[in-house]
Amino acid sequence: MNNEQAAMRAELLAPAGDMDCIRAAVENGADAVYFGLEHGFNARARATNMSVDRLPEIVDYLHRRGVRGYLTFNTLVFADELPAAEATIRAVAASGIDALLVQDLGVARLIRAICPQLAIHASTQMTLTSSQCIEAAERLGIERVVLARELSIDEIRKIHARTSMSLEAFVHGALCVAYSGQCLTSESLGGRSANRGQCAQACRLPYDLVCDGRDVDLGDIKYLLSPQDLAAYELIPRMLEAGVRSFKIEGRLKTPEYVANITRHYRQALDAALANRPIEFTRAEVESMEMSFSRGFSPGWLEGCDHKQLVPGLSSAKRGVLLGEVTGVWGSRIRVRLRSSIKRGDGIVFAGNRAAGEEQGGRVFNVQRGRDRLEQAVDSGEVDLTMDRNSVEPARIYVGQQVWKTDDPQLNAQWRRTFNTADPVRRVPVDMHVSAAVGQPLRIAARASNGSLARVDSDQPLEAAQRHPLTAETLRKQLGRLGGTVYELRELTAEIDGQPMAPLSVLGQLRHALVEQLEQSLPAPERTIASESVLPTLRQQANAWQQSRRNEASPINTALNEPRLHVLCRSLPQLRELLTLEVDSVLADFADIREYRQAVEAARAAATPIWLATPRIQKPDEMGIFRALERHEADGILVRNLSGLLYYGERNVPTLADFSLNAANDLTVQLLLEHHARRVTVSYDLNRDQLLELVTYAPVDELEIVIHQHMPMFHMEHCVFCAVLSPGTDKTNCGRPCDVHDVQLRDRIGMNHPLKADVGCRNTLFNAVPQSSAEIVPTLLDRGVRHFRIELLDDRGEAIHHVVELYRSLLAGRIAGKEVWRQLRASNRVGVTRGTLEERRNPLAIL
Repeated sequence: MNNEQAAMRAELLAPAGDMDCIRAAVENGADAVYFGLEHGFNARARATNMSVDRLPEIVDYLHRRGVRGYLTFNTLVFADELPAAEATIRAVAASGIDALLVQDLGVARLIRAICPQLAIHASTQMTLTSSQCIEAAERLGIERVVLARELSIDEIRKIHARTSMSLEAFVHGALCVAYSGQCLTSESLGGRSANRGQCAQACRLPYDLVCDGRDVDLGDIKYLLSPQDLAAYELIPRMLEAGVRSFKIEGRLKTPEYVANITRHYRQALDAALANRPIEFTRAEVESMEMSFSRGFSPGWLEGCDHKQLVPGLSSAKRGVLLGEVTGVWGSRIRVRLRSSIKRGDGIVFAGNRAAGEEQGGRVFNVQRGRDRLEQAVDSGEVDLTMDRNSVEPARIYVGQQVWKTDDPQLNAQWRRTFNTADPVRRVPVDMHVSAAVGQPLRIAARASNGSLARVDSDQPLEAAQRHPLTAETLRKQLGRLGGTVYELRELTAEIDGQPMAPLSVLGQLRHALVEQLEQSLPAPERTIASESVLPTLRQQANAWQQSRRNEASPINTALNEPRLHVLCRSLPQLRELLTLEVDSVLADFADIREYRQAVEAARAAATPIWLATPRIQKPDEMGIFRALERHEADGILVRNLSGLLYYGERNVPTLADFSLNAANDLTVQLLLEHHARRVTVSYDLNRDQLLELVTYAPVDELEIVIHQHMPMFHMEHCVFCAVLSPGTDKTNCGRPCDVHDVQLRDRIGMNHPLKADVGCRNTLFNAVPQSSAEIVPTLLDRGVRHFRIELLDDRGEAIHHVVELYRSLLAGRIAGKEVWRQLRASNRVGVTRGTLEERRNPLAIL
């Protein structure tokens, strides 16, 4: 198979958090495995992960089995970490790994400079949701894109029609409610950044809904932000037709048994789809997948938005399989009408209010019908279950209560046997060609599907047969005895001239020599790794480019002596209030972009520069929003995705790259500037020290620092307004409750976080408490930073005057930073760094 054919072949991609998971994936049919390094820039820091020293061994294991290995390098990298990142990338490139999955744009440039032949895949955390976004990634030398989970099959089809990029999509596993790469919740609430692999899963917690200042009784619906798991095995044929080439299973934090189970089932489904056979799983097979891990299966966003189906809100943890309902309780015996199978030793839970700690569960000691104890699994009728009294109080069980099966030890053991064996289960096909002629050595040539080649000859020429001439059947039988190796004979062709004979001992020796050659001839990728560190060169080139740009700069790009204060507002009343104050520019971020015309007119009348904000996400068929913003002829555009950066840059419209483009190091800043950004907003992931490190390397006059905001925590395709305040299922039939209701979500410690919808009906949940970086402002001024931003949320009237005046006084040196955040009752923070003892008492500091 040549490279073009290999690129077109559909790939099943399995996760691995440790070596057992890698074996489980390989033995159960994965074409490729993705995993991370311990202490090594990957977005699943809680997984066991692999050591960089073992990487060559792991890659060798995978390649011998004909499986590709992809390494997750998918966190943001700070400026002071770039030397360590370069050293790691060098080791990774030398190991022979097939590709790196990357989130950070600057890291992509670093990889390309270190090793041009090392493939780069854009992680789903790069938030690429359209062909226009992908075009920007393609210019970085990226070869594959892991699409955002929020895309439907129809949207994937439209993307595929407009790009030649290889597309990868998730097909099974947990769904994040927020766009990957755009979730700041763990950082905002607990000081742990998801963009650094430390997600605290705040989406899985219960929330109360507050609408127009009043609590809304949603009954058992508590988990408003916890989606069901994706299970798209039936959709694989449509995904293939839409252009997906790699089918990705989520689960680097899951068990090896989960990896084995899900990989095997999706191997069957993908093979059926490729052979144009229907995908038909039995109830038992689906239940087997659910038992490995399930919050309830759904198609995710692949069939479009159905907000009620995606987030039923009844649970957030693994539920397993619905076992049945309670029909009676007699002493320690609980009678259950079965919907699925049960046996002794299985784990079950009786449904209840998990948030309140009211659920009961444990292992089943006995299963009975009448007086008969059942030793085998039973899946129908009514049975009596006996539980451990220490785990379950029968008096609290009631008729009609649902029972869920959460664990099946026998099933786990079954899946463990698929990879915990001495002999390989999955083997590498080998094709052989044999030449046999009297008076000539016996010659065997072999080619394995993993690319290994071998050629062996017998030491002596073959003699004429007296009784048993050599036949193709004999050759196949003897040379096919490859048990104990990773190989299996697939095809054998033979050219037999005359009636030669070969002793079985000779055929055995040749077989062993053939296997040895196949083991030693595994091809290694041809790669050139830069001999010297590339980071100093990249930084020197950036400095030269920046100096050249300054020499040709328009006034907007010239160095400033006085600090500038820019204020983002979210409504026309806020804008009009700001235009009466002393601000250097305003940024308009309105849910109703039809109001942008009035905003620009008002700002022009006040002689105040105005920038219009794009949505954070741009999907297929949404380019019209960019064109609508352009027609208003504002002073510039606050751009929040790569697509917008290209669109406006190509039209010479001034742009400011926002925080959502995740500029965490100077290489990313430089790349965004080269893509036409006039200034770059620094990522919210940087703490005080990391921000100061970035300022050391990046051009300070082209940075913008947000110093006051309500952190935008969750940014979601999921619409909570539609899910719980409307009878509809999506934006076509929801009635737009977001236009008429003010909604907040209350967390477990009583904080009410504002929820807003944008022009695309995407929701953002903002932190209830404003965050201030006021204390670092004097240091940033000393370092030469001149552009600072305040972001308003629901501020009105005098509150707007107060916040602007405080920060204007701070920039002028008339007030200390500590006094600013104290007066505003704000959280004293820069990124994940917390401030004084008083601020640590803030309840938001505890998650």
